Amino acid sequence: MFRPDIDLLDRLKELAKNEHRSLNNYVECVLLDVAYRKPNAETIAAINDARSEVLRDTPPIDTSNVDAMLKSMGI
Repeated sequence: MFRPDIDLLDRLKELAKNEHRSLNNYVECVLLDVAYRKPNAETIAAINDARSEVLRDTPPIDTSNVDAMLKSMGI
C-alpha cells in the first residue's frame, strides 16, 4: 500500500488531469522515469567532484542576502 501526503496526492491528480491521463498512469510513468534515468557524463563528473575533495577547496557561497550570494559566486 502506498499512501502519499494529501497535498502531494492532490498535486499529482492535478498534473495527471492536465495531461489527460489517469492518476495511476501518471504516477507510474513518473516513477519509471526516475527509476531508469541515467545521468549524462557532465552530471556524473559533477557527482564525482562533489563526492571527492575537489570542491572542498572552493570558498563557501555567502547566502546571507542576494547581493552577497552573487558576489561570492563571482557574478
